[in-house]
Amino acid sequence: MQSPTYYLAEGLRLPTNGLDYTILAIYFIVVLGIGFAARASVKTSLDFFLSGRSLPAWVTGLAFVAANLGATEILGMAATGAQYGVAVVHWYWIGAIPAMVFLGLVMMPFYYGSKVRSVPEFLLQRFDKSAHLLSSVLFAFAAILIAGVNLYALSIVVEALLGWPQWVSIVVAGFFVLAYITVGGLSSAIYNEVLQFFVILAALIPLTVLGLKRVGGWDGLTGSLSASKGDNFLSAWGGTGIGDANPLGANWLTIILGLGFVLSFGYWTTNFAEVQRALSAKNLSAAKRTPLIAAFPKIFIVFAVMIPGLVAAVIVPKIGTAGSDLTYNDAIPLLMQELLPNGVLGIAVTGLMAAFMAGMAANVSSFNTVFTTDIWQKYVVKDREDTYYLRFGRLITAIGVLASVGTAFIAASFSNIMSYLQTLFSFFNVPMFVVFIIGMFWKRASMKSGAWGLVAGTTAAMVNYFWIYKQGVIDIPSDQGANFVSAIVGFVAGAVVMVAVTLFTAPKPEAELAGLVYGTTSPGMSEPPAEGDDVWYRKPALLGWGAIVLAAACYIPYSF
Repeated sequence: MQSPTYYLAEGLRLPTNGLDYTILAIYFIVVLGIGFAARASVKTSLDFFLSGRSLPAWVTGLAFVAANLGATEILGMAATGAQYGVAVVHWYWIGAIPAMVFLGLVMMPFYYGSKVRSVPEFLLQRFDKSAHLLSSVLFAFAAILIAGVNLYALSIVVEALLGWPQWVSIVVAGFFVLAYITVGGLSSAIYNEVLQFFVILAALIPLTVLGLKRVGGWDGLTGSLSASKGDNFLSAWGGTGIGDANPLGANWLTIILGLGFVLSFGYWTTNFAEVQRALSAKNLSAAKRTPLIAAFPKIFIVFAVMIPGLVAAVIVPKIGTAGSDLTYNDAIPLLMQELLPNGVLGIAVTGLMAAFMAGMAANVSSFNTVFTTDIWQKYVVKDREDTYYLRFGRLITAIGVLASVGTAFIAASFSNIMSYLQTLFSFFNVPMFVVFIIGMFWKRASMKSGAWGLVAGTTAAMVNYFWIYKQGVIDIPSDQGANFVSAIVGFVAGAVVMVAVTLFTAPKPEAELAGLVYGTTSPGMSEPPAEGDDVWYRKPALLGWGAIVLAAACYIPYSF
């Protein structure tokens, strides 16, 4: 069967009209209105950075998943579907769900119960100032880079919508996000993310349905892709035997260990842009349920981003090929241009802009929290009144958005922004994860081992990517395959160095580990708690059931 070829109008300018612009304008008014409404509740720095720890679980749960529905999810995953095929499901069913369950059942009791305001602050309590400062700097830097990805993705839509030059689109989009984050703080971001969650689905579902209709349904889609891309393009696990060739350029071992364990757990359990939503919940129960609530829609969202990518591979066979000016990142805008009628197009554009603003707002709000509370307040200007840190938080938000404008141009140099994001995660999130997991489960891990583990993990991952992969020392077939290997290398290097340093340095006094490591008691308690006590530092009573859920999630039979 020959793959059908469809031709798009020249360029990426979307055929919008007054109806589409009206829908978009209404959305912008609502978003800014939420920001100004949230301003009334922002009276302290805790209100600005963590919504006063007052939000219900259903709000934080939807915000948790919406914060990830940014460039990573929409443009990035559609681009990955167009480039690698059905293998994109790995990023959801083994690359997200198990880690989200683990975060809710195992790690949130430590984060929330210790009353930390950020993920790096936990490392200050468990290790020392060097681990805390290094992790804060690394996270702040990564947050700005990732916010730039979302800003670049947003600029693509603005450019296609209005025909503005890319640099103008980036600046205007950044200014709009700055407005509602600076005014309303995290509450503004979270309530807007709840709204954005539903707007995003309203955009993706029509695009998926009309795309399938255009290529003759699922049978027509799979028939076209089998003929043009081969059977492995339509199989999650096809060709992933060690030494076999497949579109993803990775084997089953690197997929399971690199993506399913190291990258996945590194992102979902230590990325403060996500964890911050759970920390804003009103109590421990709501905080634990936040990632669990988010995991349910996450199971199904993959279809709404994967199918448009597959459709784009059929409709625009030259996408991402050598000599073409169309990158894989263009998959969603191309389909919007070709498939959507006016009105529906306005909803889709609004949904995309909502997605990118959600992703950028998540990273900017986490950046301003970490920079203010973990760097500025701890090491630069100490012991000032709370109103000073509230004002500084708003100032650093503006600086963070301006920095994101610069990093957006770095993202523009990548054909597939999902590959770029995974590269960043392997550099920054994976080393932090190995330090967290060893620190939480091994009392002997010394104070100095945390900082050295971060340095070793980050360095090893970068060496693998920039030298071993980029310089061709070892042949790795694709960027994504290299990212999986970098993640494994970073994790192993960080773990080995932490163990080695621990053997030659003093452990933290056990009295100071109370409530920070499994098996320890709460500060001030000499005896373990009674069996029925509801205390945050206990090994979760549901840990056994959690293991079953994790195993079931990993076993979902998704071989298409």
